[in-house]
Amino acid sequence: MIIPNKLKKGDEIRIIAPSRSASILSDEGVQTAKERLENLGFVISFGKHVFDKNLQNSTSIQQRVEALHDAFADKNVKGILTVIGGFNSNELLPYIDYELIKKNPKVFCGYSDITAIGTAISTQTGMVTYSGPHFSSFQMRKAQEYQTHFFKQCLMQNEPFELKPSEHWSDDAWYLDQENRVFENTVWKTYNEGTVSGELWGGNLCTLNLLQGTKYMPIIENAILFIEDDEMTIPETFARDLTSLLQNAQSIKALVIGRFQRASKITEEQLLFILDKHPMLKTIPVLYDVDFGHTQPMFTFPIGGEVQIAAEKGSLKLVRF
Repeated sequence: MIIPNKLKKGDEIRIIAPSRSASILSDEGVQTAKERLENLGFVISFGKHVFDKNLQNSTSIQQRVEALHDAFADKNVKGILTVIGGFNSNELLPYIDYELIKKNPKVFCGYSDITAIGTAISTQTGMVTYSGPHFSSFQMRKAQEYQTHFFKQCLMQNEPFELKPSEHWSDDAWYLDQENRVFENTVWKTYNEGTVSGELWGGNLCTLNLLQGTKYMPIIENAILFIEDDEMTIPETFARDLTSLLQNAQSIKALVIGRFQRASKITEEQLLFILDKHPMLKTIPVLYDVDFGHTQPMFTFPIGGEVQIAAEKGSLKLVRF
């Protein structure tokens, strides 16, 4: 896999909206996120049509593809952050110039619906992309230290490092009330122990599964899967989506599951019931309730990079990313 150059202070980061528009963010939120990234030493620019919107709070396929191509083609831009997730980034996949991206590798980061476009870029170009905070994620005040620390670890340095649990986590609507938040203690949990290394694929499960049957779906072989899902899932849909992904994979070496939102009703009892269905998961390391996905805070990880899992210690180490 091609690993793009890491970011450094003084680099320009382009903000684009391949899914929902930045128009759904408040002016204060946009300014806060911009200032926080500037305080890390970056120069922030906004792509075309970022604040435009249509009936579904997005823009046309052509407008979104144009902004993506501009960001990769611009030699001054060293990294690309997506505004926020949504529902439609997979609409862009047939229209992307993957050769342009391959000739201009750079950091591309986002999560949730961005799983579709990030994974497609990785499979079509052989370039590592990143599942991590959106631009909008940098509006968040509390728990920002953990998120920013691992954003910097993953995207601003080359040395292997260990991902560690946050002290606390939250599932509240922080963007509505930044002060009155409820946090709980964090524990990463082990379903099955073991230590392995391998190539990492994954992201948002229901979005990743949209790629099945297309040329944008990676060949998952001897891979480590990182998967999560949002509040719109329920135990039954998560179970069938997980089954579908496992049946698509030629072989997996480990499974890491991000923490679920409470609205999903996927309790520990439900999750263990789902995992127990699959004999293969009793023979490989499996971790769950890990700090990525739609709860806060989250760490950043590489799609197509390499990771080491030590499930008996609840340890994740990025090796090549």
